[in-house]
Amino acid sequence: MAEENEDGQEKSEDPSERRLEKGLEDGQVARSKELATLLSLMFGMIAMYFAGSMLAEALAAIGRDAFTISRGELADKSSMATLLGESSRAVIGGIIVVGGAGMIAAIAGNLGVGGFLLSAKSLMPKGSRMNPLQGLKRMFSANSLVELVKSVLKVALTAGIGGAALWAQLDILLSLADMPIEQAIEKALTSVLLTVLYMVSGLILVAALDVPYQLYEHKKKMRMTLKEVKDEFKETEGSPELKARVRQVQREMANRRMMQKVPDADVIVTNPTHYAIALKYDPHGGGAPTVLAKGKDELAMRIREKASEHGIARLETPPLARALYHSVDIDQEIPAGLYVAVAQVLAYVFQLNEHFKGRAQRPAHPSNLPIPTEFRVDPD
Repeated sequence: MAEENEDGQEKSEDPSERRLEKGLEDGQVARSKELATLLSLMFGMIAMYFAGSMLAEALAAIGRDAFTISRGELADKSSMATLLGESSRAVIGGIIVVGGAGMIAAIAGNLGVGGFLLSAKSLMPKGSRMNPLQGLKRMFSANSLVELVKSVLKVALTAGIGGAALWAQLDILLSLADMPIEQAIEKALTSVLLTVLYMVSGLILVAALDVPYQLYEHKKKMRMTLKEVKDEFKETEGSPELKARVRQVQREMANRRMMQKVPDADVIVTNPTHYAIALKYDPHGGGAPTVLAKGKDELAMRIREKASEHGIARLETPPLARALYHSVDIDQEIPAGLYVAVAQVLAYVFQLNEHFKGRAQRPAHPSNLPIPTEFRVDPD
């Protein structure tokens, strides 16, 4: 069953990249305390293994010195302070090695799941953290119950393994009193290392179960409701209604700019009512004829009306009109495959203008214009 947010809405959607990034900013990452505990014990055990001989010698020296103090030294405060300082220096190296390894391991364990994160926002005081009701709610939540059960099982498991390991070495531990001090300390350290090794083996199982669980819980916590997904989309992409309005305004502006170019056209090719394409040819420019404007249905009607206002010739050639509309964008030259057909149309228009000026006979209306197969478009 999916979780619900504070408003009672179901968190049914996977978290988005933006939601995960915001979670990082808020200090929300997956963490596994069991992994940190495991690595602390493991690295501490390894450090103790390599520093064990140094610790054994230091402890043996402290034991010898403690039992060979003269009566005069016992009465001399300065000599006792000196003895304490020498004893501390004897073991401080081993303590630094073992403690430092454990500290580094604890940090590495916390960074092992979730990585390094420094979030100032997570350090800021929050009213919900100081709210007793919210605190009680967290204490008696399902997650707190799971953590409690997990802690009890972890303690029971490690204590059981440690107790079993010590019980198996009981004879060795009881015989320490009969051994020389150096050998007794060495045996004791060996027993401690062996016991820790068994406990670490048990914690490996706990960490192997806890890490995937923490990752799952973090993803579950970061899940989103449908409303949150829609709100985020609006924030990042903008409102669909607003975007549609912006596109409409942009189209209207583009159409106005396009209509302003219609009076410069040489001819309007029509279909006769569905399509209208305004063509312009500059014989001195060296290029191919250019589409100044094009439109369909209502926009085509406006282009025809604009052309009539300015006396621009119109020619009804449906196949060519469809081909131009679907193959050429505004302000682009026509493709090479339509050169011949457009040339015949322009030649007709130029001859027609000469006829109206009384300098030529009326030309025949061009028919069967050569439209290549790849440019042919079926009628709507």
